[in-house]
Order: sequence, then C-alpha cells, then structure tokens
Amino acid sequence: MCLCKLAGVFADTDAVESVSVLEGDSVALNSGFTEITDDDLILWRFGAENTLIAEISVMAGSMAVFDDVLDERFRDRLKLDDQTGSLIITNTTTEHTGLYKVELKDKVNKNFSLIIYAHLSVPVISSNSSQYSSSSSSQQNCSLLCSVVNVSHVTLSWYKGNSLLSSISASDLSISLSLPLEVEYQDNNTYSCVLNNPISNQTTHLDISQLCHTCSGSLSLIVLISVTAAAGSLLIVAAFGIFLTCRKCKKTDQKVQTPEEITYIDPTFNNRNTHKTNVEEEAQVEYASIALSTGPRPSCNNLYNSC
Repeated sequence: MCLCKLAGVFADTDAVESVSVLEGDSVALNSGFTEITDDDLILWRFGAENTLIAEISVMAGSMAVFDDVLDERFRDRLKLDDQTGSLIITNTTTEHTGLYKVELKDKVNKNFSLIIYAHLSVPVISSNSSQYSSSSSSQQNCSLLCSVVNVSHVTLSWYKGNSLLSSISASDLSISLSLPLEVEYQDNNTYSCVLNNPISNQTTHLDISQLCHTCSGSLSLIVLISVTAAAGSLLIVAAFGIFLTCRKCKKTDQKVQTPEEITYIDPTFNNRNTHKTNVEEEAQVEYASIALSTGPRPSCNNLYNSC
C-alpha cells in the first residue's frame, strides 16, 4: 500500500462544508490535505459523539475502516482514498446524514455537513369536495389539494405558469404536507404542483377539465337530487289530495242514489152475511190497509190487485 506525502493543511479549521446527495448515490468527503508526513495519523469521525469510523496511519502504512459501529449503518459502505486521505461513502441512506470530521494529529482540520435526501415522491392533486364555493359573478369555483406523504427537508409549491402562488416547507423527518388551491371552473391557465429539495424535484400538472368537472358535476348532482326530492314530495301530496276527494265524492253518490223502496202486501177478502131480504146475497168487499216499508215491489199476479 502506497501513501503519498501531501503538502499543507486547511487554513480555516472552523469551516463547515455542506454536501448534499440523493439517497443511493456515492459521495466523497475531500480531506483537503496537501501534505502528510511519515508520522501523520488521519482520523475520520461521525456524529455528535465523534465516533471513529476510519483512519489512515502513515507510519504503519495502513488504512482501516470501522463500519461495524453505530448499528452497522456503514457496513460495506466506507472507503479511503490512499492518495488524498478522503473518505468515500457508497450506497448512501438517510441514516448517513450528519456531521463528519477529519483530524490530523488530533486537530480538527475540516468539518462536513452531509445531507442525504430521499427520492421524492410525485405530488398528488385531488379535488377538495368539501370546499366548493361560488364567486360574486356566480361562476363555479373548484377547490383542489396537492399532497405528499413521508417527506423531509422539502418544499411543496403551487405555480401558475412560472409564477409562484403559494408554498409550504418541512424540515422534520417523515411528515405529510398538503397545500390547497382554488381555481375557476373554466380557467385556461396552466397550474402545477412542485415538490423539491436542493438537488431534485417532482412536478404534477393540473388537469382542470378532469378534476374541476368532477366538482361541478357533483354540485349539479346535489341540486338534481334536491329538486327530484321536492318534486316527489309534491306528487305524494297531490296523490293524497286526489284520494281524499274521490273518497268524499263516492260517499256523496251513495247517499243520493239510495231510493226509498215500497213494499206491497196482498189485500185480504172476507165474505160476511147481511140481512137477507128479497134480494140475493151480495158479496161484500173489505179493504185492508196498505203498509209502506222498504223492500222489493211484488209482482202483479193477483187478480184483485190493480197494481
């Protein structure tokens, strides 16, 4: 193993260099050394506890990495450049985000602030159906919502063309963001929702004709249902009124059409003796009273019934 002698060290040992990469990429933390001597010892430390993760011993002619520390988050990911003493981290994850220090002869020569950004998800634009409203011109407006989940160190923004309308940022780990927007139903402008961090971005363009048509259609459906329900109620009331009217007319007709019927009874004839004179016996006719009552009228089959 060959270790080169490099000249010089950093002039500003308090400087912090910011480095950002996307998760899964490799990153090299440049030590910046210009000279190392035979008795130099280069150490790489990580985190607030200054955990030793790699070292180069020029005198021993050796390089070593300690990738089994810190829950083995660096397992098979650490390499050292034998020419510059730089530290290389491969296949990075968000767990590698933090502060790195490189030391020469027990002195801190440089600090690195490394941020590993996760791959951005595509923002989702949906209809916020609970927020319908009408403008003063009675033109239907559509309320929308752009959302992302499980993000950190990102900014979510609404754009109208190239103009920024609104934005919201997050620095905490694994949180969700939502950003509302209200547009007119027949708006012909171009809108987009953008999720970005310092090294990448994801954009979703708004299709007004699809999402806002759903808003308008839903409102029309609500109005249609309301009108239908009102019409149905009126039909029920009208049908009930017709039923009561018909029932009353039926009772009236029954009273008018019921006639008073007369029942006839047959008269009785009795023969009685009278004073016999020189004349022949005469048959006397005795008439019975006629009673009026309800019932069918008898047929006229009696010889003495004049009907």
